[in-house]
Amino acid sequence: MSRKKLALIGGGQIGGNIALLAAQKELGDVIIFDIPKAEGMIQGKALDIMQLRPHDGYDAEITGTSDWNDVNDADVFIITAGIPRKPGMNREDLLGINLGIMKDVAGNIKKQAPNSFVIVISNPLDAMVYTFHKVSGFPKNKVVGMAGALDSARFRTFIAMETGCSVQDVTCMVLGGHGDTMVPITRLATVGGVPVSDLISPERLAEIENRTRFAGGEIVKLFGNGSAFYAPAQSAIEIAESYLRDKKRVVPCASLCEGEFGIDGYFIGVPSVIGSGGVERILEFKLLDDEKEALNNTLTSVKKTVGETGL
Repeated sequence: MSRKKLALIGGGQIGGNIALLAAQKELGDVIIFDIPKAEGMIQGKALDIMQLRPHDGYDAEITGTSDWNDVNDADVFIITAGIPRKPGMNREDLLGINLGIMKDVAGNIKKQAPNSFVIVISNPLDAMVYTFHKVSGFPKNKVVGMAGALDSARFRTFIAMETGCSVQDVTCMVLGGHGDTMVPITRLATVGGVPVSDLISPERLAEIENRTRFAGGEIVKLFGNGSAFYAPAQSAIEIAESYLRDKKRVVPCASLCEGEFGIDGYFIGVPSVIGSGGVERILEFKLLDDEKEALNNTLTSVKKTVGETGL
C-alpha cells in the first residue's frame, strides 16, 4: 500500500519543523510547498531532512515545490502560509495580508485535492479557517484550525513548571478564539487526577491563565522578529496523526460550531474528536456562568475578525 501524502503550504519555520516531525513519525510522504521565490529554500530543507533519514531510520520521501500540481490528491494539508507576527502586533493585524493568501490557497486545494483534510495554522487563526471553509466549500468535518491544541499545550506547560510535576500528567484545556480572549478552563485542570486548584493558589493560577493568553506574544517579544514554531508544529502534527491513524484523540481545536456551546456558524476552539472522518464530533459540556461569559467575550472578538473578511 502506498504511503499517505502530506502537503505543507508554507515552508517557513513552522512548515520545516512539521516536515521533520511528520517524517520522523512516518505519517507519510511530505511535500513542502511555497512560492517560486522560496523554492530553493524549501528544496534545501527537504533535502536536509532526507539526509537525516539514515540516523532516524524512516523512509518517507520529502520534497519541495512551488507547483500546485505536485500536491494533487494529498491526504492532508497543513497551511502555515502568510506573514508571522512581529513585536507590537496582535494576530488580527495580519488579516489584511493573510486573507488574500488564504483565498488563493483555498481555491488551489479545492482544485487539487477536494477530499483532503485541512489543518489551518495561519493567523488570525479563527478568521483564516473560516475563510478557507467559505472559499473552498469543504464540509465542516474536513476543516479545522490548530489553535486550542497549542494554547492547551502552553497551559499544561506552565502548570507543570509551577507544580514541578511531569507535563505528561497535566490535563487541561483552553477554549475560545486563538487570541488574548481565549478561555482556560482551570476548574477542569488536573495533575495526575488531582485538581490543580488544590495544588496552586487562586492568585497564582490567575497569573498562569494570563500568561497562557499572552504566551504567543511573549515568544514574539523574545525573538524580536518572528513567532513560535516548534510547539505550533507539534500541535498540528497531533491533529494530523489522529486523522491519519484514526486515533480519536480529543483535541481542543477550532471546529465549526452549529449550536454547540450556544455558538452557531463560527470556528472556535472546542474539544473535538479527530478520527478518519476528520472532526467527528464536538464534546460539549456544561459551563459555569463565568465561563459562559468569557466564551461569549471571545466569540465577540472572533465575530469581529471574521466580519472583516467580508465573507
